[in-house]
Amino acid sequence: MLYDVNTPSEYLTQLDEDWRKEKLMELRSMLLGYKFTEGIRYKMLSYADDRGVVFQLNAQKNYVALYVGDASKVDPDGELLKGIDHGKGCLRFKKTTSLAETKIEAFIKNAVDKWKKGEDIDC
Repeated sequence: MLYDVNTPSEYLTQLDEDWRKEKLMELRSMLLGYKFTEGIRYKMLSYADDRGVVFQLNAQKNYVALYVGDASKVDPDGELLKGIDHGKGCLRFKKTTSLAETKIEAFIKNAVDKWKKGEDIDC
């Protein structure tokens, strides 16, 4: 779902108080730990540094989506993505997905490390 908002705080107030907001807030806290600037881009939460956007985060109807350029560039052997429904650049966390039972924190760290080294993680 897209939210017609201008700031992250407006985005968060638009979310329903349900499992999607809980998962989104967990993922958000992981991303904010890397000192990215949080903003709104394409009506979703975005996380950027001076070189550009690294991640986007959005609550959809049936899942919470974490967007990263190309997941296979971040995790070439797929080890960190086990247990996560994903496409090329979208990681989908459904109601039944327990973040604690995935390696999402390691995936995010790997993406950030590659980004900071200037490695290509884009589509």
